[in-house]
Amino acid sequence: MNSQLKKAFYLAVFTIAYNVIEGIVSVFFGMEDETLALFGFGVDSFVEVISGIGILHMVIRMKNGTVSQRDKFERTALKITGFSFYLLTVGLIIGSALNIYYNIKPETTAVGIFVSLISIAVMYFLMNSKLKVGKKLNSDAIIADANCTKTCFYLSFLLLISSGAYEIFHIAYIDIAGSLGIAYFAFREGKEAFEKSKSETLACTCHN
Repeated sequence: MNSQLKKAFYLAVFTIAYNVIEGIVSVFFGMEDETLALFGFGVDSFVEVISGIGILHMVIRMKNGTVSQRDKFERTALKITGFSFYLLTVGLIIGSALNIYYNIKPETTAVGIFVSLISIAVMYFLMNSKLKVGKKLNSDAIIADANCTKTCFYLSFLLLISSGAYEIFHIAYIDIAGSLGIAYFAFREGKEAFEKSKSETLACTCHN
């Protein structure tokens, strides 16, 4: 395995590990502080782990030669990812409706601000690092993964805006708006995952 492929491997492993930690922290404090936006962000991170495993599998395959198509394992991972994102979308919409009905307000969204700031920095690092490695390896797969990381980058900004605005104004609808924004991104990610599972190309189908 050459040095660039090793970097791609380590980046894929780091992506999975980071999303697991981010997911645990976000889901725990999302439930603890009753902030649906942070909870949804955490679940999104867990779903990204499934996608990340598919990418890691692809990188491992690349050490044996050029990868031009996804194999069965990667397509299955993408289908599970797509279904999970659709499930998250429905869950966040129902959760938002229930929060409005029962007038549930977060105790605080301070953790959401903290998590989103870290996530913005990490996603920016991953985007640029994967793009550099992908170009050096002339790999459409890694370049596509780098481009699709933009969605997570945007999602982090959305969490920052909703968490920050709620912490200032303490209006329940701000957290709900944030969770619905995450639901929108989750739906797009789900649709994209299913499209990629059926596509014969490794190019990114993101519409960022």
